Amino acid sequence: MNHEKLFKKRDRYQANRSRIPEYALQSFEQAFEVEYTHNSTAIEGNTLTLIETKLVLEDGISVGGKALQELYEVVNHRNAYRYIKNCIEKEEPLSEKIVKDIHALLMDHIFTGGIYRNVDVYISGAQHTPPSPDKMYHQVKNFYAELAWKCRELNPIELAAWTHAEFVRIHPFPDGNGRTSRLMMNYQLLANGFPAISIAKESRLEYFNTLEAYVVEGKINPLVEILTDLIDMQLNRYLQMVPTTSSEGISL
Repeated sequence: MNHEKLFKKRDRYQANRSRIPEYALQSFEQAFEVEYTHNSTAIEGNTLTLIETKLVLEDGISVGGKALQELYEVVNHRNAYRYIKNCIEKEEPLSEKIVKDIHALLMDHIFTGGIYRNVDVYISGAQHTPPSPDKMYHQVKNFYAELAWKCRELNPIELAAWTHAEFVRIHPFPDGNGRTSRLMMNYQLLANGFPAISIAKESRLEYFNTLEAYVVEGKINPLVEILTDLIDMQLNRYLQMVPTTSSEGISL
C-alpha cells in the first residue's frame, strides 16, 4: 500500500477517534492488549493460549500446569505495554532509559532486567551471530545516537521497522530482545499517531525471515511491508467503529 494513502488514513483515524463510542473503544483496546501480549510472548515460546492469557490478565486466574515464568511473562508484557502508552501520553521520545525500563518491566520476577549483556549470545537457526559484548556496547550506543537523525530521515513506518530490526540485530540484552524491540516498534508508531499493531504468532516464520533479511542483507523493505499491511488493517478496524449517518461516511 502507498504510504501517502496510509498517512491520510491515519489522519482520518486521529480526526475521528474521539467519535468512537467510549465502550466500543475501551473493549477493542482491551482485547488488543490481550491479543498483542499473547502473540508477542508466544512468538518467543510462551505456551499460554489466547484464552489462558485473557484469564491471567483480565481475571487474575492462575493457569494450572504452566510454569510460573510464563505467567510472569504475560503480566509483565501487559505492564510494559501500558508503560509505553503512558510515556507516549507525556510526549517523551524513545530513549535509552525508556528502553531499559521496558526491558526491566518485561523481566520482572524473572531476572534483573534493563542491564546489557556481558556474555556472547547465539540465536538458534539464524545465520547471524549477535556482536560480542565489547562490540555490542559500542553498537547500542551508536543506535541511540542514530535515532535522532533516523527520525528525520525516515517516514514513521520505516522508522518503526528500522528501530525494531536494528535493535534485534544488536541483541543487547541476554534475553527478551524480541519483546522489547516489538514494544519499541509500537512506541514509534504510537508517537507518530498510528495505532499499535500485533504480529500474529502464526506469521512468525515470515516475520523472522524479514528480520533475517535485514540482519544478513541489510534489507528493511520486507519488514516495512509487513508493518504497512498490519497498520492498514488496524486503522480500518478503528475507522469501522466510527458512527456514520446517511449523509456521512468514513472511507477506508
